[in-house]
Amino acid sequence: MWFIRFLKSSIGKKWIMALTGCCLVLFLCSHAAGNATLFVGIPLFQAYADQLHSHPLIVSVLSKGLTTIFAIHVLTGILLTLQNRNARGQKYKVQKRAKTRNNSQAAATMIYSGLFIMLFLVLHTSVVSFGDHGKIGETIQQLFSSFFVSIFYIIAFTALALHLSHGFWSMLQTFGVNHPRYERLITVSTYAVPVFFLLLFSSMPLLILFGIGN
Repeated sequence: MWFIRFLKSSIGKKWIMALTGCCLVLFLCSHAAGNATLFVGIPLFQAYADQLHSHPLIVSVLSKGLTTIFAIHVLTGILLTLQNRNARGQKYKVQKRAKTRNNSQAAATMIYSGLFIMLFLVLHTSVVSFGDHGKIGETIQQLFSSFFVSIFYIIAFTALALHLSHGFWSMLQTFGVNHPRYERLITVSTYAVPVFFLLLFSSMPLLILFGIGN
């Protein structure tokens, strides 16, 4: 079938990466909005968590769906990397960046930043999923009170920002958003989006680490 052949092709895999990546970015926006309650205080964050887990069926469906999307994204990324290396004998690169966008370092390290993010997510979800949701606020406060945990968390979101810097641009290119008229907007957004998530998520452990979040 043409659809199966398309999915097996390099272009098909890029579309899978773009679509799953878009879903993950949308989840990241939702996750950021929920976690932003930490800026108000631990009690509000706990209330948000309690409200969220008061709908176990929705949480279960969304978590399983998100896990599936993430697994497809990771597996397709690995297959695309291997396919590109075999075909061209070089590291992962979706396509050349516009002259005004120099992000070869992010492009060259996509597979490594992606694997590090996966390691972080395994550790992060093990704490959240298997912990006591009724005391998740206390758990987060205890974790972020540790200097090393907070630093690891910040490093993980630095890796995410690096990954997004190239991934967000690649997603837009795959979707055909590459008109010269929007080149400046695309360039700005591929920096602004990763930096926004980096600053937002990194500030959370810092607030608690330095006692502001108490």
